[in-house]
Amino acid sequence: MQSLMRRTLLKGFTAVTALAALSVPALAQGDWPSKPVRIIVAYPAGQSTDIATRYFAEKLTHALGQNVFVENRPGASGNIGTVAAARATPDGYTLLMGASGTHAMNPALFLNPGFDADKDFDPIVLTALIPFAISAGPNVPVNSLSELIALARSKPDKVDVAIPSVTGQLVLEMLKQHNVPLFAVKFKGSADAMTAALGGHVPILIDTVAATRTQLGKIKPLAVTTTAPLASMPGVKTASEQGLPNFTIAAWNALMVPKGVPTEIRTRLAGEMKKILDLPETHKALADLGFERAPPKTTTELVAWLQAERRNYAQLIQAAQMKPE
Repeated sequence: MQSLMRRTLLKGFTAVTALAALSVPALAQGDWPSKPVRIIVAYPAGQSTDIATRYFAEKLTHALGQNVFVENRPGASGNIGTVAAARATPDGYTLLMGASGTHAMNPALFLNPGFDADKDFDPIVLTALIPFAISAGPNVPVNSLSELIALARSKPDKVDVAIPSVTGQLVLEMLKQHNVPLFAVKFKGSADAMTAALGGHVPILIDTVAATRTQLGKIKPLAVTTTAPLASMPGVKTASEQGLPNFTIAAWNALMVPKGVPTEIRTRLAGEMKKILDLPETHKALADLGFERAPPKTTTELVAWLQAERRNYAQLIQAAQMKPE
């Protein structure tokens, strides 16, 4: 009889222990977030990805009831911060603002960037498209892309361009394919590249519209890489309008999490971000910053779109014969 009672108690204890083990992660997920959440940005402060991410971090702080902050982890063309995010504990407290540079270009540029763009991350939402501007320093004697092209062709070994990102480098390589001889001077971020252009150390700058428009009135935008002119760059024509047909390219940002974050947390994040992106004030904020609102996509559509972007960028990089840093 005592033996039977002992076995019964042991079974009951085992069942309670198993139930408790199952309830711990469920409770943790239900309580998320119970502490601050960080969004890793793999670029320096002031870069376009950083600018937009800080806006979304502020909105998520109010939506989630916990502080959401940006942690800049620049270096190696975005690989350092992206690797850090890929290796983070998948508990929903580390997010990554992925970018076309890190998740579409670097897999083609680097033999081993240190992460797998497809296998190491789950995308949450595409947040913004980021058009580029081609600009001249204040004392450079050009006022349009057509004039820059003429200058570069007249001085085929003289015109340098400040480049703060791999996407900026791709824009430069696309120009060179149109017989526009320009030479890259690479910088760690937008702030340093802009300082060089404004100071007359490098005559031309290729950077995002978001970063460029912070110095409107000092820097001279010559062209944008969109299909149509931008309200945030009044009076600036597209590259296509200035003798380079179909010259369009835009970077992008997508909020991501390390692979393994529970579905409930990913669903919560996606829902809150959709609400934020649908706000009229967000539309205005993105436009004022020089971004374009990304088209809404389901998770399945977003995964397929990201895979297509990697293929497209790989083809562009191969055609331009780009090399890693």
